[in-house]
Amino acid sequence: MSEKALQDLSSHTPDNTAGVSPDPEKDYRIGVLCVLGCQLFWGVCPIYWQALEPIPSWIIILYRIVTMFVYSYIAARFRFTREEIWQPLRDKAIRRKYFTAGLILTINWSIYIWAMTSERVIQASIGYYIEPIVICAVGIIVFREKLTKYNLTAMICALIAIIIILLHYRQVPGVALGLAGSWAVYSAIKKTSEIPVLTALVYETMIYAVIATIAIIYIETKGIGAISLGVPGKYAMMFLSGLITLIPVALFSVSAKKVSLLVIGLAQYISPTMSLLLGIFLFKEPIDRTQIIAFVIIWAGLAVFTYGEFLSNKKALASEAESNR
Repeated sequence: MSEKALQDLSSHTPDNTAGVSPDPEKDYRIGVLCVLGCQLFWGVCPIYWQALEPIPSWIIILYRIVTMFVYSYIAARFRFTREEIWQPLRDKAIRRKYFTAGLILTINWSIYIWAMTSERVIQASIGYYIEPIVICAVGIIVFREKLTKYNLTAMICALIAIIIILLHYRQVPGVALGLAGSWAVYSAIKKTSEIPVLTALVYETMIYAVIATIAIIYIETKGIGAISLGVPGKYAMMFLSGLITLIPVALFSVSAKKVSLLVIGLAQYISPTMSLLLGIFLFKEPIDRTQIIAFVIIWAGLAVFTYGEFLSNKKALASEAESNR
């Protein structure tokens, strides 16, 4: 997940603290630890998903949807009353918005888990590297956000890398484009979110959790589900899938309020880098010269993109300081 997308997720989470924190340095340290914890957690997640083999990815997806709804609702109830959680759903526009977002999120999760369990961790890493660039492109096209020379350079680099892969392998890098594209669409839907993050996750998973529950009951009673595989330990592990998803989102929600977007933006590359290294050295996925060239081009684009974000952040801080005089 990219920094900008998750900032949209978390920016409307209610903050129960009033005023300025009495210890900004402590807040900053907590924020840095949370954002690093979030990225490190995401970075090692491929180990968890691959540990669920031989359970098929489509079964894992069903259980992830259900457990994500359960854990999100439990977490939401710690912060909000039932009325506070369910009252916004009386608005038809909110139902339409979050049910659509949930569909896109389910597609994103499905691609990710399939990639993690089918020796496509490296291609998934490409998707997460180009994700912020794709989100930026969507922001420019859909929301008429400003196109800078840094954003344009990064998008051109990503496009060149994709074309190189396309020409060399004679196939579209579907996992990479699917992950980046679906999350970009999800981010666009969530851009105007006014619902707390935990409540939003409840809305986004509730309908699909019902469908997934029916599917799970059917396949398990028919003897074609996870229980029939005779791996009770891994079956039990699968019930943690929703929690594995929720923990990094919660960590990010804390960090987003305590550190700058620049820090979060720089940290977001930790996760795909860890996944890339896991794919190469732990899972022994093949990587050739063409993939390395594509990665180098993407990294060059990301360096330019990050530099542009740094300048933009610096300019915004200077402007804020000037206005506070």
